[in-house]
Amino acid sequence: MSFPIVIHHNPDCGTSRNVLRIVEAAGYKPTVIDYLTEGWTRPQLLALFAAADVTPKEALRIARSPAEAMGLTAPGITDDQLLDAMTTHPILVNRPIVCSPKGVRLCRPSEVVLDLLDKVPLGPWAKENGQLIIDAEGNRLV
Repeated sequence: MSFPIVIHHNPDCGTSRNVLRIVEAAGYKPTVIDYLTEGWTRPQLLALFAAADVTPKEALRIARSPAEAMGLTAPGITDDQLLDAMTTHPILVNRPIVCSPKGVRLCRPSEVVLDLLDKVPLGPWAKENGQLIIDAEGNRLV
């Protein structure tokens, strides 16, 4: 694989599905890791967050997750507490996280993935809310 791409994917997430479709439409055959099934390790999360330049708090999924009910959004919660919760409850990690030779990013919104590709899919292409991100000529709009 000359341009390897890894997607830490949640098949139930519209943004994650859209990112996967964008990558595949651009001609890549990504390695897809269903992190809800595979889970996370603490070293894996630390490495991904460092590479993506995000903190555990920034990577915490709050919407449609048990984060608030678990008290993880309260003031004073430490990175160690978040990492422990994320390894126990993989759904707490925001997604998708995409790795390519161009870097690692939390791809929310989905057009962020375009920064990690060396080619874009043929257009037009819209993100999950219908906003056009690539026009019919293959030009990136956002």
